[in-house]
Amino acid sequence: MVFEYIVISVENNMSQGPTFCGDASSDKELMAHCEATLHKDLGDPFQEYLSQLPPRIILNKLAEKGFRVINSAGTGQTLTWTLERHVV
Repeated sequence: MVFEYIVISVENNMSQGPTFCGDASSDKELMAHCEATLHKDLGDPFQEYLSQLPPRIILNKLAEKGFRVINSAGTGQTLTWTLERHVV
């Protein structure tokens, strides 16, 4: 079995977002489905996909594409979800 994974996270405001949805090498079609665009914070050496949608909506959109939550964790004011889907 082969699985595909995605990690999403939100900082500070779970009910409003924004939601971090992936890194620069994430599936562009999947990121478009999540209404996420590439974003780079000043001083960061990397880009990541950011959606203005709240995490609940992102989780629902990923479920539509066959992903399911396998873990969640909170540290400080950041909440992170790990999702997977079986790749045929």
